[in-house]
Amino acid sequence: KGGLLRGAIESEMPRLHTIPFDSDRKRMTVIRRRDKQPWAFAKGAPEMMLERCTHIRTDRGVEALTESDRARMSEACALMANEALRVLALAERQLETFASSAETAPSNDEVEQKLTLLGLIGLQDPPRAEAREAIARCKRAGIRTVMITGDHPDTARAIARELGMLDRGDDVLAGVELERLSDEALGRRVQQIAVYARVTAEHKLRIVRAWKARGAVVAMTGDGVNDAPALKEASIGVAMGISGTEVTKEAADLIIADDNFASIVAAVEEGRGIYDNIAKTLGYLLAGNSGELAVMLIAGLVGWPLPLLPIQLLWINLVTDGLPALALATDPIDPGVLTRPPRRQDAQLIDRAFLQRIALTGVLTAGVALIAFAYEFYADNSIQDARNAAFSAVVIAELLRAFGARSEVLTVVQVGIFSNMRLFVVVAVSFALQLLIHHLPVLETVFGTEPISLTQCVAWVVLGSVPLMTLEVIKFLRQSRLALLHPTEGRSLT
Repeated sequence: KGGLLRGAIESEMPRLHTIPFDSDRKRMTVIRRRDKQPWAFAKGAPEMMLERCTHIRTDRGVEALTESDRARMSEACALMANEALRVLALAERQLETFASSAETAPSNDEVEQKLTLLGLIGLQDPPRAEAREAIARCKRAGIRTVMITGDHPDTARAIARELGMLDRGDDVLAGVELERLSDEALGRRVQQIAVYARVTAEHKLRIVRAWKARGAVVAMTGDGVNDAPALKEASIGVAMGISGTEVTKEAADLIIADDNFASIVAAVEEGRGIYDNIAKTLGYLLAGNSGELAVMLIAGLVGWPLPLLPIQLLWINLVTDGLPALALATDPIDPGVLTRPPRRQDAQLIDRAFLQRIALTGVLTAGVALIAFAYEFYADNSIQDARNAAFSAVVIAELLRAFGARSEVLTVVQVGIFSNMRLFVVVAVSFALQLLIHHLPVLETVFGTEPISLTQCVAWVVLGSVPLMTLEVIKFLRQSRLALLHPTEGRSLT
């Protein structure tokens, strides 16, 4: 925009030396040769640069930097910062001599003093459009988002407000204020601080440790070399794949390929969905196995013949249970998964409630099988018919129960039978295979089955639906009770 070309400037004013940016100094300087004289050009945080400036360039030329000028610059800086602009101060100085060799080169402090202030620049770096929504989703998921930045506190506050990060009672803390806090004092305040500004690498490390001391699982993002210690200390270190340095990536546990905060939220959603599906699959399989075990144990205790043959048990475990379990493992993620609070760190997958659900489901499945077996056994005095009935009842009960296993809270109607087409197809195919076992002579011989009539088929379907219907009624009653206690609470799959 100013008509300046970098190549032309580089040739007219060749670079002699660079003093790189440092998070402690908050400035950087390059030394160039202009008109055969070495000149230092510096940029950095206004408050740090103003300390180093003794003069100011105006339309009248170079003048001494007065307290009035300093106040005017500070006011301009605050105005830009409140508009969420990142403010840089620019300054220059003509050096008498400069030697680039390590032995004779002046120190950084010697170069960066008695500077002439050239002006202030406000840089606009607006947050991505999806960042605000991602932070809102974090709030709903019970995830506390904290901004740690090197920006001016006013800039950081304005950006945080734009992103919806500042709630009532939240604080903004500058690095100089953080230094005055002891670790104990920081630990007491850390939950109320939403934004940290003008921080150093050591500050980031202290913040991570303060959160961990309160028992929190801390995910820390970063892209610079100075972020590496904090990433290493965090429960989960997250590096930026595009802007991140190799040192940061090595220290991280996770790398975000697109440098997008929304990707972290998507990863949390995916992780919760995977955990839910593992719980569904494990619960479905264990409940089925417990029911089959109960059938065999109870029949043995009352002196009945084996209700199920070994080959039938193998079929139930590999096909009737195995195929629906695979479909449950790929169940779509619950849209409300990010409305639930995080699990406690000490929470176990197989807890008391989990075992109670398995026991109840196992008892219901076993009851269905034993009722079918006893009815046929005593009505016709035929072990073959009794096994036929028990086998069919267990298979139907397991297949129907797969639809209810998708949620511990919502009913099958609320979840939707067709919302997981893989499961629907698997159940339909398994039903068809079960009919073949009863009506194809070769399979009848292998599995020890007999043909079943339409009346028997309807009877076993009705009986096999008892476990599912019982569990669905329990869900409905639990929902009704919850609605009375918390009328505005939303529903979610769990």
